[in-house]
This record gives sequence, C-alpha cells and structure tokens, in this order.
Amino acid sequence: MIESFSLSVILSMFIGLSAGYIGSLIVLKRMALVGDALSHVALPGLALGILFNFNPFLGAFAFLFVSAVLTWYIERTAKLPAESIVGVLFVTALAIGILTIPEEGLLEALFGDISKITTVGAVLTILTSVAVMYIMKITYNKLVLAVISEELAVSKGINVTLVNLVYLLLVSIVVAIGVSVVGTLLIGALVVIPAVAAKIISPNLSRYAFLSSIFGLVSATAGVISASYTNLPAGPLAIFSGLTLFLGCLAAKKFVLK
Repeated sequence: MIESFSLSVILSMFIGLSAGYIGSLIVLKRMALVGDALSHVALPGLALGILFNFNPFLGAFAFLFVSAVLTWYIERTAKLPAESIVGVLFVTALAIGILTIPEEGLLEALFGDISKITTVGAVLTILTSVAVMYIMKITYNKLVLAVISEELAVSKGINVTLVNLVYLLLVSIVVAIGVSVVGTLLIGALVVIPAVAAKIISPNLSRYAFLSSIFGLVSATAGVISASYTNLPAGPLAIFSGLTLFLGCLAAKKFVLK
C-alpha cells in the first residue's frame, strides 16, 4: 500500500512538471481551449483499450497522436485556426467515446485512477515525461519566437511548421499520460491553471516557465496526497490545488507584488 502510494506521488510529480511546462506555451499561444479539447479526443482510445483488454492509455495516445497530425495538416492546407479544427475533432471524438466506452470504465476515464498504474507503466510514464521536458527545453525559444512573430522566426531559419507539429505531438503525449491522474475531463485544467497562475506573478519568460512547471508539480502531487486522506478522486483535488495556487497568485499580485 505504502509502495503504491509512493509510486503514485512520484508519478504525479513528473506528470505535473511536464503538464505545467508545456502549459506555459499553451497559455502564451492562447490555446488554452485546445488543451482542454484535446483531452476529450483521448476518450475513444480509452474505450478501445477497455473493450479489447489492452492498456487504455496506449489507445488514448494513438487517438491524440492522429488528432495532432490531422490538426497540423488541416491548419496548413485549409488555413483554419487550430482551435477551430480541434473543436471539430473534439465533439466527434466525444460522441464516439460516449457511444463506445463501457459504463463501468466511464468514471475512471473521466476522472482518472493513478492507483491502478503498474510499476512498468509508471517507469515508462516518468521516462516519457523527462523526454517531453527535454524536447520542450530545446525547442522552447523557437516556439516563443514563432508566437511573437512567425515571419521573424522564419527569417532566423526556424522551420515554424515543423516546430508547431512537434509541439502538438508533445501536448498529445502530456495529455495521454496526464489522463491517468486526473482523467479526460480535467487534464486540460492541470495543463492550463498552473501556467495561468505563474503568468500572474512572473517578471520574465524564464521565471514563468519555471514557476508553471513547479505549480504543475504541486497541483498534481497535492491532489494525490490529499486523495489518500479523503478517499476522494485525485483529479478534482488536483484541480482545486491548482485553483488555490491561482487565487494565491492573484492575492500576491494585488497586495505584495505591486
């Protein structure tokens, strides 16, 4: 029991770190709703995993990966905003997911259950989180420059199309692994709330990315720890932890960091 709890805490720390880090760019790119919508795209993949008795999170990642590539392709060819494309994919995936997912697996898919993850799954998730953060670190400045001015980024020799595709894939990976902690309903909030809270009190970009990661870690870990004492789902508690940080940052900005 103690080993399972320790594993859940360690796992939530890495998922929270990667969610907060990647969320900092989602907020900068004004794509907060994209992160939320993408999380629902995972639902049909989870349903297939439950129906055909394989790891549901592999199914979730497969659907998220295809959605990310489709979003990238349609955005380039049809010149539509990413938010509009993800909106279409979101409602389609949600409809398929609700029709196909077994009733007994619905609550776990919606709210997550980190206690059911195996040791092998936990190790793979931690390694994936580390890889995501490493790739994010080496592409972060390029993505920020593309957000500020795509023409300027191109003039600096940055392949904006490629880095945007890589970024969408990283978002998909983080959403897929985060579903185990907070489920499809709430992973969008775990990605966005820590970043928004950090943005309130951050004086520069490097501090913003750092605080966003730390806030993600604190939110996810506090959710798992408080769930062990209250027997409530960790997902909603993680979101309330993030909300507390958000309100704390608002207060700090108003009364301390004037």
